[in-house]
Amino acid sequence: MTTRPSMFRALTSLAICVTGGLLMAAQTTTTDTHRFTEIRNGIYLAQTTAPVFNSNAMVIVNDDDVVLIDSHVTPSKARDLIAAVKTLTPNPITALINSHHHWDHAHGNQEFADIPIIGHEFTYMKLTTAPLEEGTYTRGIAGNDARLDRMREQIKSTTDASERAQLEADLELFAAHVRDFDEIAPIPPTVTMNDRMTLYRGGREIQIMFLGRAHTGGDVAVYFPDDKVVFTGDMALGGPSYLGDGFVDEWPQTLENLKALDFDVFVPGHGGPVTDLNRIDLVQEYYRDLWQKTAVKHEAGVDVEEASRTIDLTNHTGIPIRQVGVDPLTIQRIYDRLENPD
Repeated sequence: MTTRPSMFRALTSLAICVTGGLLMAAQTTTTDTHRFTEIRNGIYLAQTTAPVFNSNAMVIVNDDDVVLIDSHVTPSKARDLIAAVKTLTPNPITALINSHHHWDHAHGNQEFADIPIIGHEFTYMKLTTAPLEEGTYTRGIAGNDARLDRMREQIKSTTDASERAQLEADLELFAAHVRDFDEIAPIPPTVTMNDRMTLYRGGREIQIMFLGRAHTGGDVAVYFPDDKVVFTGDMALGGPSYLGDGFVDEWPQTLENLKALDFDVFVPGHGGPVTDLNRIDLVQEYYRDLWQKTAVKHEAGVDVEEASRTIDLTNHTGIPIRQVGVDPLTIQRIYDRLENPD
């Protein structure tokens, strides 16, 4: 059994964040559960410190309140976020924005049932239509079980006592994380929008914008025009995103719409803040190329499995992914879009 240190002892330091090949000095505050990186003017990237899969959240500390973006992967992680925010400010949390419906971003929503939850109409639909049966969630559950099995097998095969003790502690931590999923009871946004909505909090303007279909049918960007910052969720990462629910044919134009905003840093749904905006161009090129090469396979009658093994994307030298072969879920999704483009 591991013993946690006293909860939420905040440590503040000047960190160097490396993203997209550039350095950016950023003030960070670390608690037992979260690391907060101030992007600019009270706008914080929130990341969990536990070594388990989770999404980024954003904390916007305003004059009199706090607005959050995304609620993390489970209610437990959402409660940790709520408690950790108190190390930044005594201001109350008055609104939550869902960047999209995926479980790792929105399955902490039930901890915010007493405040407005804002999201796209598509996000509302997905979170009210059997969200615990959705493929992204069921694959996540299966992945948790598989990881537990691998960890147990590793412990069995380890003879070194100190290594075994560390592996057992890691297993206990991850097993506790998996148990947190048992209390998930997804709830949808209570305030919805289709195009855009603007919040005004003191002197801060917060624009919630649907720029087009991308990672899902209802991604929203949250834009801070005075600070030249935008939270993109999984619409824009430092490289390609998960494409299994995506609209790969429309995604490049959605990113073009994003580029029309006046910003110099974006905060993605996973990973660190990105200041090298050229990465958006590189990802657009990747999506266009992937779509075209997959369409050629589809036209030739190549099945999904073969196409997923043979599509060559090694020409994309500027982004983290250079490969022969693509996730079959991506190819199946593109085939589905080619056959049913609506």
